[in-house]
Amino acid sequence: MSSLSHQFEGEDYGDQILSKAIKAGRRTYFLDVRATRGGDYFLTITESRKVSHADGTFSFDRHKIFLYKEDFLKFTEGLEEVIDFIKQSKPEFFEKE
Repeated sequence: MSSLSHQFEGEDYGDQILSKAIKAGRRTYFLDVRATRGGDYFLTITESRKVSHADGTFSFDRHKIFLYKEDFLKFTEGLEEVIDFIKQSKPEFFEKE
């Protein structure tokens, strides 16, 4: 993972504390820790995917999820559970190329 500071046009979601970019082929995932005015942290997870058009131009399709502090533990537990299932069912998905 590499650090990357970014902000998409028109976004203002609180003070950015930490940003990590994960490049995965045509997709980039951004994990951004942000702070509310009250000092609470929340996480935004953004998928940015490069889309090519027939005329040779391209754009980026973005989807964003907001994860709030009260959901951190449940989200982490659920993610670990499904990743563990996939590791058991399809271990080849986790082999490094």
